[in-house]
Amino acid sequence: MDTLIGKIGTVTHSVTTKDTAKTVKSGTLDVLATPVLSALMEEAAVKTIAAFLPPDETTVGGYIALTHKAPTKVGDRVTVIATVTKVDGRKIHYHITAKDTQKDIGEAEHTRFIVNSHDFMKKLLK
Repeated sequence: MDTLIGKIGTVTHSVTTKDTAKTVKSGTLDVLATPVLSALMEEAAVKTIAAFLPPDETTVGGYIALTHKAPTKVGDRVTVIATVTKVDGRKIHYHITAKDTQKDIGEAEHTRFIVNSHDFMKKLLK
C-alpha cells in the first residue's frame, strides 16, 4: 500500500445554486457552502485510490480538518486535488487543496479507512 503515496485524485465541479450556503442551510449567502466543499474533497480522496482496491473494498471517511479560505460564487468552477501523503496499514492520509477560477479557496487534511464493503454494511444493519 505504500505505493499509494503521492497518488492524486481530482474533481472539477461547477458551482450551482444547489451548492450554496443559502440552499443547504449552512449560511445565508449564495456562495459555495462549506459542507459541499467538504463533500467535493472527500470525492477527490475516494477517486485517488479507488482503482487500487479490490471490488469488495472501499474507503470510509474518518477525519477531515478543512479550512475554507475564500467564497466562491455560482457559476465558478472548482478544482479539488487530493494527494495521498501517508499510509498506515488500512488508514490513508491525504492533503487536499481546492481552487476556483481565480484563487485558492480551501485546504484540508483528511483520513480514510479501507474497509470490506459487505462487512461494513452488515455492522450497520445489526
